[in-house]
Amino acid sequence: MSAATSRSANAVQPAGRLLFSLLAIGATAMLTAPAFAHDATPTAAKPQGWSYPFACCANYDCRTTHTGEVLEKPEGYVIAGTGEVVPMSDKRVKDSPDGEFHWCAHQAGLDAGKTICLFVPPRSY
Repeated sequence: MSAATSRSANAVQPAGRLLFSLLAIGATAMLTAPAFAHDATPTAAKPQGWSYPFACCANYDCRTTHTGEVLEKPEGYVIAGTGEVVPMSDKRVKDSPDGEFHWCAHQAGLDAGKTICLFVPPRSY
């Protein structure tokens, strides 16, 4: 092997190590990055908005409901569009930080329209 070939091979090793290190750091950062949920729209009660828990959404499953979309009935909360009844004691029912109804539901697949979480304001009597 000539001296030029030997020098060229030696120069590639540090570059290869650097590339490997950068890839390893990038992969580690992606695997250990915190999972962020998307935010609820700011309201008068929560002008800065608030974040839906990651367990309730995948960045698009949650939204504020419109008047009449969630009805409070003796049997529980009725989702008007699907007819689903979520009992008031169900673990999917959460306190709403801003006093508004927020519905988190599957958007596609066999479970489309099925409630994941339902954020409810304080109950009315």
